[in-house]
Formats: sequence, structure tokens, C-alpha cells
Amino acid sequence: MDTATQPDAIELIRLADSGQCVSVCLRSTEPALESLGVRYYDAEAVVTSGFVNGSVYLGFDSDDISDWGRLLDAVEEAEQEADLDEPFTADWPQSGRTACLRFIAEDPYVIEVRDGTGTQIVVSVPLGMGEEWIAESRERLAAARAALGVDAENHRDTRF
Repeated sequence: MDTATQPDAIELIRLADSGQCVSVCLRSTEPALESLGVRYYDAEAVVTSGFVNGSVYLGFDSDDISDWGRLLDAVEEAEQEADLDEPFTADWPQSGRTACLRFIAEDPYVIEVRDGTGTQIVVSVPLGMGEEWIAESRERLAAARAALGVDAENHRDTRF
């Protein structure tokens, strides 16, 4: 992470295999802005691999935290329906106001880090994640919700 990262920064998302990783790291647990009850956070998407390493600003709001939970639910549901013609694909955060992650549930999983609002660069990272990655992602999400003071809501109503 860069020098703007605060000591209380946390990792919200970590998708990795033995050689590559895509993560989303909050620069601080304090919101950068709060408006009409919605908190906005500064974060960065970080790609680490033997081929390419880099990071890009990725901002999200308190509603996007619930969206990450919904995305995890949708991936789990798609994995149970193994006869899908097309792989499950979803973006997080969805709003298009900053860089985002595009999640493609294939074998292996593919995470695209898309800087569509800035450089227009897309980095595609195939990841051979084990079966435990969804449970680990939910644990990380719960810890982030607690650190950010974002209530865990019923996130079974999916937009993905």
C-alpha cells in the first residue's frame, strides 16, 4: 500500500491462490465523506502476481458493503447450479464512479481489476481459489462491517 494508508486500514477483500492475489484495502476505517446517512470510503484495489503488481483507487460506500455480501451469496448459488450456460459475472462496486472488480466464476475464477473511470486499463487475474474462499470472504466482510460500524443486514435479496 502507499504512504496514504493509515495504521487502522483493513483488508475488505482478499481473493488469492498460491501465486497471485487481488485485494481491496481500505485506506482508513474512518469515512472520507458522509452524506445523507451514507458513508464513503477510500480504498485501493491491489494486484500482486509474478507478472504484474499494481494498485488503483477504488472508492465505495456503506451500501456497497452489503452488495459484496450479496455478490458472495450469488456466487455460492451459481456454484450450486453448475449447469449454467454462461459463467456468473458481477462487478463490485456496481456504481461505475470508480475502479471496480469484475468477478467471473469460471474454472479458474477470474478477477478483473477495471479502471474504467481513469486509465481504462483492465488487469485480468486468474485465481485457483480453494473451496474455503467464500467462507473466508464472509469472515473478512463481517470483520470489516464491525470495524466500519456498518450493520449486517439481510442481504439475501440479490441484485446480481
